[in-house]
Amino acid sequence: MDPRPYIVVVEDEAVQREMLADYLVRQNFRVSALGDGVALRRLAERELPALVMLDVGLPGEDGFALARWLRERSGRIGIIMVTAAGDTVDRVVGLESGADDYIAKPFEPRELLARVKSVLRRAVGTPAGATRVRIGRRVLDLDRRMLIDPAAGAEERLTASEFDLLKIFADNPNRPLMRDWLLEVTAHREAEAFDRAIDLRVTRLRRKVEIDPAHPETIRTVRGVGYMFVPGTD
Repeated sequence: MDPRPYIVVVEDEAVQREMLADYLVRQNFRVSALGDGVALRRLAERELPALVMLDVGLPGEDGFALARWLRERSGRIGIIMVTAAGDTVDRVVGLESGADDYIAKPFEPRELLARVKSVLRRAVGTPAGATRVRIGRRVLDLDRRMLIDPAAGAEERLTASEFDLLKIFADNPNRPLMRDWLLEVTAHREAEAFDRAIDLRVTRLRRKVEIDPAHPETIRTVRGVGYMFVPGTD
């Protein structure tokens, strides 16, 4: 079995598709290059890759729809959206569709490689033995990227940024995490890269997981540092 991480490039422009595939192969990845969503769906039925690079403007089914489909199949697969330069709307919609990151055309090969390695590290870092983590009054489903309310039996899908932040808390219980570091590892570059982004996201998450969001016990504020996830004792 080939131990190299498996990456699928989905790009309708043949020249760019082959250039991307050739570059990634030279970086010691196993790569498939596809031209549309039909081919991706067919391939994914046989083998789920570690990471998919999705062009937004694909013929037929666009990259956003394919990102949502991939995310429904697996919470661990890495997804990078390839967008037009300067198109912030595409970037935000891509992240809301379940993508882990984005990169704008034209891009430098070294930047692409850095994004690929970062997303793969996050995907590999998901604990293999635990698929659900109790967070306050909710349960985080790591595979499906959902919050589950055990009492009501309800499910709520998370955005990519919400899931990233909750997963980092789950991976680091009872550890104060610096606000600047949380912003750096979860901000998805320009999409939410402003000083108060983490505070606003934590406020939204507290409404979802705390019994009393005004007096949080699960995601606590550590004065002068940032935030800390405190698991319950039940």
